[in-house]
Amino acid sequence: MTVAVVSGESLRRPQTAARDSRMKMLPAFCAFALLCACSQAFAGMPVPSGAAPADEFNPQQFELAFESGYLFGVINPPRNYEIGALFVTGRVRWGVVRSDSWTRGYQQFYVSAIAEPIFRGIENHYFGLNFGGRYNFVQPGRRLNPYISGGLGLGWIDSHPNIPGGQGQDFTFNILTAAGVSYSVNESWKIDIGVLYQHLSNGGQTDPNPSLNLIGPRIGVTYSF
Repeated sequence: MTVAVVSGESLRRPQTAARDSRMKMLPAFCAFALLCACSQAFAGMPVPSGAAPADEFNPQQFELAFESGYLFGVINPPRNYEIGALFVTGRVRWGVVRSDSWTRGYQQFYVSAIAEPIFRGIENHYFGLNFGGRYNFVQPGRRLNPYISGGLGLGWIDSHPNIPGGQGQDFTFNILTAAGVSYSVNESWKIDIGVLYQHLSNGGQTDPNPSLNLIGPRIGVTYSF
């Protein structure tokens, strides 16, 4: 019978090799764990369902809008007026309201160039400028958002002071107020639908100063950039 003699050195070699292998794997495991931790940290915390995505409070800085409307004389006009309203409007974003309520949104300053043919009334046309602000109410994930706007301006109408009820002079101030909803087609294009109120008056520079109060629907297309 043959008896194999195994030395202590031979028994220690496999144990040492196994221990060395585990020691070599430990740094690799630590590096993998650190990589996972860093990737989780840089990925950020989950966004609560009620929080708005960043782009909702960071819309495009500038907008160019082409708008049209049809206005009717109201509040005892001297004559029955019907006026077409054409606007080319530039808007600049200048502030946001970060809130969890219905007031969340962003503000804009605008300048509008106005051209209005008078289809029914004493005068024939009106041209002017209007300067004002617009507030857009924004909610998470919604393409349809309401807005309000208002501004003051000046312009020129082909006045007929010799006709009763006609405007007393060509130079005229204007007030515009609007409210409606805006539908975002994509990041660059929006469609606006709303109601517009317009007041025309020379500010009492002539007597009489009949003024005009007009209201009607307005629709527009907006390009953001």
